[in-house]
Amino acid sequence: MVNDSANLLHWDIFCAVVDNYGDIGVTWRLAKQLSNEKKIDVCLWVDDLHSFSHILPQLDPLLTTQVHHGITINLWSSPLAIEYQPGSVLIEAFACELPDEVKHALLTLHVQHKADPRLQQPPVWINLEYLSAESWVAGCHGLPSMQANGLKKHFYFPGFSDSTGGLLCERELFQRRDEWQNNPLNRMALFSQLGLSGINPQDTVISVFSYESTALLALCRLWQQSGQVIHALIPKGRSLNSLTCILPKPIDELNSGDQIRLGNLIIHILPMTDQEGYDKLLWSCDFNIVRGEDSFLRAQWAAKPFIWHIYVQEEDYHLIKLDAFMQVYCNNLPPELANSWQALNLAFNQEQGEQAIKHWQQLNLVNLPLLQHAKQWPVDAINDVDLASRLVQFVKNS
Repeated sequence: MVNDSANLLHWDIFCAVVDNYGDIGVTWRLAKQLSNEKKIDVCLWVDDLHSFSHILPQLDPLLTTQVHHGITINLWSSPLAIEYQPGSVLIEAFACELPDEVKHALLTLHVQHKADPRLQQPPVWINLEYLSAESWVAGCHGLPSMQANGLKKHFYFPGFSDSTGGLLCERELFQRRDEWQNNPLNRMALFSQLGLSGINPQDTVISVFSYESTALLALCRLWQQSGQVIHALIPKGRSLNSLTCILPKPIDELNSGDQIRLGNLIIHILPMTDQEGYDKLLWSCDFNIVRGEDSFLRAQWAAKPFIWHIYVQEEDYHLIKLDAFMQVYCNNLPPELANSWQALNLAFNQEQGEQAIKHWQQLNLVNLPLLQHAKQWPVDAINDVDLASRLVQFVKNS
């Protein structure tokens, strides 16, 4: 008979890399937490190792299999170059289409187990969905989906309420963040390590990791006229594409560590970092502009004010998701402050430059209630139980 603890022995996670870093960012954090904290043997299958290597520099994109942080990382090729051996749990991240070999292996186990219950049963099959604060998520979380061949998979929805799958957060993350932020020397040492010179302790520092937006250009023009020096830390990529008209030379001629002074705005070309380095960057900035899902959640855990540039969807559905989150996030904010923060986020996402300037000025970076709210929010949002812990319990119950 299958041992009751078998569900925790070996888990496979399949991830199709979308938008370079978002999906793989989430699944890599989940894999590390399951391995480090839950002592689960994790195998992560990824279809784009080159993009993955940007957040895991030790990764060799030319290898079909390798081990990092105790996790086996396999290239998801077509056909699979490495045979899939079914474990106890199978996670398809964000509704990616599983390889035919995997589906065949699941069906074979299902047929064999049905004929003889003493044989291994198929792994618990989970579709890990995108994070959303929408109200319908709680009603769909955990629901089974019967497949035409008799197999069953479950929908697992991360979320902000007790009735959802929770939020991805390592056990000691907040403690490490507080220790980092309580020593101002850490911030300056990180900037130096990243090759960002000329930043003084009293200067305002903003990290920018967004999609293209004319609102970003408008804010940069505003920051040029600021009464104090503002440093914008921007990696080469989509954010910089919005600023070509104010940059002194083409983007492909810029290098990590370069500085561009425009009035009181200093743009620093930021090198790519691993996930731990990016967390420290978010902890060290006064304000963070982030995109997608992984950096969006890490900005919340950084306990600093932020703008979320959400991925555009058809029929402006992304604005519904944005509004749902803003309603949850602003629940305990004073109405005037909540309205300004929501309006700023909406203007940035709708590329309304003049409105973004207006609400940025209203918000005021040194607004103490907003910073206090940002510090309290992670404690309230995590709700005592993180996603990995809830996921393990979900598997046990299944």
